[in-house]
Amino acid sequence: MAGDTVLAMHMSDGLVNAPTAAACGVLAVAGLALAATRARSDLDERTAPMAGLVTAFVFAVQMINFPILPGASGHLLGGALVAILVGPWVGSLCIAIVLAVQALLFADGGLTALGTNIVNMALVGVFVGYAVAVALRPLARRGRAGLVTTAFVAALVNTLAAALAFVVEYAIGGAGGASLGTVLTLMLGLHLLIGIGEGIITAATVGAVAAVRPDLVHLLRGSAPPLSIREGQGRATAEGSAS
Repeated sequence: MAGDTVLAMHMSDGLVNAPTAAACGVLAVAGLALAATRARSDLDERTAPMAGLVTAFVFAVQMINFPILPGASGHLLGGALVAILVGPWVGSLCIAIVLAVQALLFADGGLTALGTNIVNMALVGVFVGYAVAVALRPLARRGRAGLVTTAFVAALVNTLAAALAFVVEYAIGGAGGASLGTVLTLMLGLHLLIGIGEGIITAATVGAVAAVRPDLVHLLRGSAPPLSIREGQGRATAEGSAS
């Protein structure tokens, strides 16, 4: 927050001019149409239920704000989380559904800003988070510590990338009254802190899922689960059989 200017990841109506909002709306529709086409290859008996669960989870946690600095708060974006668990194509659709429901039913983000919010969080955030996770996949396959570290870093970078996309849109057609330097400093500074919280939540969630059902983690598909995760799952199965 700077003076009377409030900057948040959920963009509200009027922060960018009409041409910029319209252009982002077109980009959002095109991106989601491509995602819907590509998601068909990822949806199966494992991914479909998980997609519903992560959508509900992200929706719930996005409704909870946590304090960052006096007068500023943040919430989970969920891009890296959904990308790691269900893949980027399905994940982008999950985040877009959350954003649409929030805008339509809870006035969280303006309707004219829905396109910009989808571009920032459902497209840029998800795909940047997934790219980081894929780059670190060799680390994730080494064990539980590697997987949660990968999830943390991907979530942190995802948050900063979404914030930077906001800054780019503001630079193109900002109408919020704040200078570009102020927007850049506040968005990246605050979202670095938000990204740490996002990373912790994402790492904890991915680690919990992998400990029970590593086959549900999209990032680990095509390879054996990390040894430490297999051992933990084996112990859990043995304890369940003994009881």
